[in-house]
Amino acid sequence: MKWEINYSRDAENFLKKEDIRDDVRTDLIRFLRRMKGEKSNVDVKKLKGAWDGYYRLRKGEIRIIFDLDYERRTLFVEKIDFRSKIYR
Repeated sequence: MKWEINYSRDAENFLKKEDIRDDVRTDLIRFLRRMKGEKSNVDVKKLKGAWDGYYRLRKGEIRIIFDLDYERRTLFVEKIDFRSKIYR
């Protein structure tokens, strides 16, 4: 079974505004491959505090915050924004 990637409305709006959908999807797929054991160069960190349980993927000045559901094999992108705005 393959993983499904879903986006929140805020994340969709940011992707349309910045026109980076393919780049973000590629990095998320790299992360999923890294979880399977493949070597992949992605900067992912598990978050704490208000975003406890979420992960953050860094892509230059852009941060992608997402959650994983292992049972349903879905990755849900909660928020995408620039570093200076995302954690507010």
